[in-house]
Amino acid sequence: MNIIGKRKIYYIISIILIFASVLAVLMWGLKFGIDFKGGAMLEIAYPDGKRPEIKQITESLILLNLNDLRVSPVGQNNISLRFRETDENTHQAIMRILAANGAEERRFSSIGPTIGAELKQNSIKAIILVLLGISLYIAWAFRNVSQPLGSWRYGAVTLAALFHDLIIPIGLFAYLGHFYGVEIGTNFIVALLVILGFSVHDTIVVFDRVRENLKLHSSLEFTALVNKSVNQTIVRSVNTSLTVLLTLLALYIFGGESLQYFILTLLVGIFFGTYSSIFIASPLLASWFLKRKS
Repeated sequence: MNIIGKRKIYYIISIILIFASVLAVLMWGLKFGIDFKGGAMLEIAYPDGKRPEIKQITESLILLNLNDLRVSPVGQNNISLRFRETDENTHQAIMRILAANGAEERRFSSIGPTIGAELKQNSIKAIILVLLGISLYIAWAFRNVSQPLGSWRYGAVTLAALFHDLIIPIGLFAYLGHFYGVEIGTNFIVALLVILGFSVHDTIVVFDRVRENLKLHSSLEFTALVNKSVNQTIVRSVNTSLTVLLTLLALYIFGGESLQYFILTLLVGIFFGTYSSIFIASPLLASWFLKRKS
């Protein structure tokens, strides 16, 4: 496969996706859940199977004046309630009203707005530190590679590929949050960190083969050598990713609703992480070489 020769096609696809994702984030932003903005989440169950309509539950709680109340079904018999700024007295008042219709409490959690804001800041810092740490590690790991490109360029290309892999699922959730009210929480951050780990693993495999081929085929022109390296590793990368994606797809279809968006984030991120390691990271190396050569 002449992947390097057709790199402009892959660049155009990625630029369109990145542009759309950045535009979605700038226009709509992300819809943060109670993990980041503070609030409470209450999950109740109806063991007798007679779960009331969502409208009926909402109307029964009107007198409590709950801020940003959102009621959504969970499975066949459970209900999830999300609301802002509550205390234990309000919690007990909610349960008294709902218990009249046979509801039983399954789970309750509350996060203050200060803690939520701190979690948001720490999450952003964690992602930035991971991105920088990975880039520096790759630059160090390839420190013995100086020709035709210095080791720091491998780190810089990896950073660009990782940004590509993060911004696309972030843009997707900006869209889902705006049009479907999908909120993000700490699970979303965990999924992004998993994507970073998976993506950099695939990229390192390709770069490591480039490093080996630089020793074995020193007479080969660099762009041809990169293309050869990608073709040697593409089957392994695709097979590994396909195994993970099929497992995640099964979990997304048949798993519980509470992890549905966590799994969706992983599906999108791992798919594009595999794409970027093959069609973006390695071609960027070749493009950088050609630009220096010209």
